[in-house]
Amino acid sequence: MPVRRPPVPAPPTLRAATTPGEIARVRRFNRFYTARLRLLDRSHLESSLTLTEVRLLYELSHRDHPTARDLGVALALDEGQLSRLIAALKRRGLVRATTGDDRRQRRLALTARGTRAFAVLDTRASTQVRSVLDPLAPSDRGALLEAMAGIEVLLSPTVGAARAPEIVLRSPLPGDLGWVIERHGAVYAAEYGWDASFERLVAGIVSTFEGDDPAARERCWIATVDGRRAGCVFLMRKSASVAKLRILLVEPWARGLGLGGTLVRACIAGATELGYRRLTLWTNSVLSAARRIYEREGFVLMDEARHRSFGADLVGQTWERDLTPARPVTDARRGR
Repeated sequence: MPVRRPPVPAPPTLRAATTPGEIARVRRFNRFYTARLRLLDRSHLESSLTLTEVRLLYELSHRDHPTARDLGVALALDEGQLSRLIAALKRRGLVRATTGDDRRQRRLALTARGTRAFAVLDTRASTQVRSVLDPLAPSDRGALLEAMAGIEVLLSPTVGAARAPEIVLRSPLPGDLGWVIERHGAVYAAEYGWDASFERLVAGIVSTFEGDDPAARERCWIATVDGRRAGCVFLMRKSASVAKLRILLVEPWARGLGLGGTLVRACIAGATELGYRRLTLWTNSVLSAARRIYEREGFVLMDEARHRSFGADLVGQTWERDLTPARPVTDARRGR
C-alpha cells in the first residue's frame, strides 16, 4: 500500500555571495576577450566606424525598417546617444529615415551605400572570427562554442526571452557519461552540500549502464538546449517486468523550461515501449522539484526511511508507477 506520511520539509538551498576572486576572474576574461577580438580599436574592422556604429548597421540590415526606439531597446542605448549615432550615420550616407503610415514615427533603413558598406564589414567580421577558430582542434572548437552558449543563456534576463530555445533529447555521445558523473557531483555539492560519496554513487550507476546492448533494455537520454548539455535521465533494468528511473538531472541554468518533465516522460514512454510493466525510482525528500514532477507524471510514494548519506541526514523515498501498454487500434466494423 502507498505510504500516507506527511512530506518532510526540504532544507534551504545553499547559496553563497559572489566573491572578489570571482569578480576578478570575470573582469580578466573581459579584458582578454576585448583584446583578442580587437574590440578596443578606435575604428572597428579596419573601417572608420566604431563598434557601436557597426552594431547599428547590423541591426538595420537584419530588421524591417525599425524605429529609433526599436534600436535603442535592442542595444540598450539611451535616446541621446542613439540620436547622435544615427545622425552621424546619416551624414555618411549610410542610413536614411522614412515616414510610414504613422507619420509620427520615422523608420530607419540602410541606403544602398550602407548596404554595400555593411557587406564588407560583415565579411571582415567573419574572417576575424575564423582566424580565432581555425587554429583550434575540432573538439576544442566545440568546447568553446558550448561555453559561449552557456554564457549567453546564463546572462540572459530570462531563458529564451528573444526566441524559443531549441530543446533536443538524444542518446549519449562520447564524453556524455563522464559529464553526467561530473555534473551530478558539482550540482549536488553546490545546492545541497553533499560530499564526494554521491558522485561515487553516480559513477557506479553509470558504470553498470548497458545502453549499447539492445538486449539489456536500458536507455539514456541527454537533453540539450541550443546545443548545450542541460540534463539527463537513465532507464535501467531491475527485472524482466520492472525498470528503474535513475539519476535525473537538470542543470540550474536550464530550469524553468520543462526539461525535468520532458525527461521523465521520455523515460516512461521508453519503459513502456520496451515492455516493462512497472517503473520505480529512489530519491530523497529534499529534492522537492523532482518529487513534484514524479507526482504529476503518475508516480505514487510507496515507502520512505531516514538515512544518513552523502554527508547529510536525509529521508529516502521509493516511488512507483504502473505502465499501461499501448492498445492496438481496432476497427469496430470489422471486429478487429
